[in-house]
Formats: sequence, structure tokens, C-alpha cells
Amino acid sequence: MAFIDYYKILGVPKSASESAIKKAYRKLARKYHPDLNPNDKIAEKKFKEINEANEVLSNAENRKKYDQYGEHWQHSEEYEKANQQKQYQKTYSGGTGGYNEEEFSDFFENMFGGRASGPGNRQVKFRGQDFNAELRLDLKDVYTTHKRTLTVNQKNIRITIPAGVQDGQVIKIKGHGGKGINNGPNGDLLIQFSIVNHSKFKRDKDNLYVTLDVDLYSALLGGELMVDTFNGKVKLNIKPETQNGTKVKLKGKGFPKYKKVDEFGDLYITYQIKLPKTLSDKEKELIKQLQTLRA
Repeated sequence: MAFIDYYKILGVPKSASESAIKKAYRKLARKYHPDLNPNDKIAEKKFKEINEANEVLSNAENRKKYDQYGEHWQHSEEYEKANQQKQYQKTYSGGTGGYNEEEFSDFFENMFGGRASGPGNRQVKFRGQDFNAELRLDLKDVYTTHKRTLTVNQKNIRITIPAGVQDGQVIKIKGHGGKGINNGPNGDLLIQFSIVNHSKFKRDKDNLYVTLDVDLYSALLGGELMVDTFNGKVKLNIKPETQNGTKVKLKGKGFPKYKKVDEFGDLYITYQIKLPKTLSDKEKELIKQLQTLRA
């Protein structure tokens, strides 16, 4: 198996920080994403390499194993165990259960895909590599649970995306990663969500926030307004003498809670009082009268 330089793939030095690796990955993932490069086999291959490199280098433990064992990083525990056994063999003398150099040579061949010459020709099974992918969605797409078909390694995978998925959240699709070695289990597919918000609402976990313009007269005298929520309109009563910056909460009108059926966050509305413009002479006169009364 040829050595794969994951640092070179991401274009970062071996001493790169976690944030530098993350920044490099996101930049390259956007550049070579299949959605932006349809039917481009070179970009598709590059995208897979980038995800593989990030899967290893973005995890501190995996990165340490990779720096020490290279392409065999996933089998570091077996490698260390074999080394310990070999050291034991060097000091072991006599008995019918001793090991020889050929048996250890076979063990290492077996570890990395070769055939063992020992009893029963047994082969060691290894779990396949995990795959990483990024899925971009609009905020409105994750307001309801829905299904979506993804193409991974030229295979279509239909997944269910639960309502309330957060930006940056990662979900695992078991068994859809790299193929296992020697009939070992497949790795998993790890999907990270990138949620783009084109709505007027600001989202913070399960809660939504919005600023609402209120005319001067409704603020002074009170009134009713039809207010947009994320899934429709509701009637809102404005109290008389409402001040600029007043905040109100609409319970249960926020965003769905992840994997909690019929549970929602809240919608917080901040009032912004809008003063009238282009006053008529009559309006100015009436306001002057009001000013005199208030004085």
C-alpha cells in the first residue's frame, strides 16, 4: 500500500494547528464539492482524498497514530501488540509454544492483507475506514424531517434528515464507509451539516429571533398586527405605550427540537418603533398641540 501524505493533500505542514487543518479542509471541500463540479471525475477523486485526509488529521488521536504509523495508522494497536510479542519471543527459550521469526513475518503479512502460513491460514479482520462528507442545506430544509438521496462512491444512499439538525452537527450512517479488510466490517459515513440561513430569523439552537417594525400610533395606542413566524402568520396584540426595544416571546413558535417529536423552541420578537416621515402641516400642528399638553 503506497504511502498517502495527508498533509500534502490538504496543503498544510506537518506542524499545522487544528484550526489551520480545519480551514484548509473547508476551503478545498468547497472547491471540489461534487455539487459544484458535476460529472468531473478528477474533482470527485480529489474530494474523496480531501475527506479522507481530514478524517485522519482533524482527530488528535488518529493524527498521532498516522504520524507514527503512516498508512497503517488504523492498525496501530495490532502493530504494537505484534512488536511486544516479538520482543517476548526474543527472550523466550525452550517449550513447545515458542515462536520463530517466520511466524512473526507471517503475522505482519496477515495484518496488512497477506496470507498467513500458520495453522488454519487464519486472517485478521479489520474495520474499513470512515468517510467524511459535508451536506449543505437551507434553514427551511431542516425545519421538517425529510428524506434525501446522496451519492457516495457511485452508490445512492437514501437517508432521513431529522428536523432540527444544527449547523456543524455530524450524523453517522453506519456501514457506508470504506470496505472492511478480510471480511471485516465496513466503516461509517460521517455527514457534517452546513446550514445556510436565508430567512429574516436568527437561529440560536431551538430558538428564533426577529426584529419587528411597529408604527408610532400602534406603539402609543396599542393594536393588532399579523406577524410572520417560520411556518405561518399569527395575530399579535401590541400593548398601549409600548417602548422601542420591547421584547416579547411567542412560546413554541421557534425551531423544532432535534429528534423530539412536536417539541419546539420559542420565537423572540424585538419591537422597533418606526417614526412617521413627510408629515403634513396638519399633522405637525396636532403634534405641537400634544407637545404643549405633555409639557
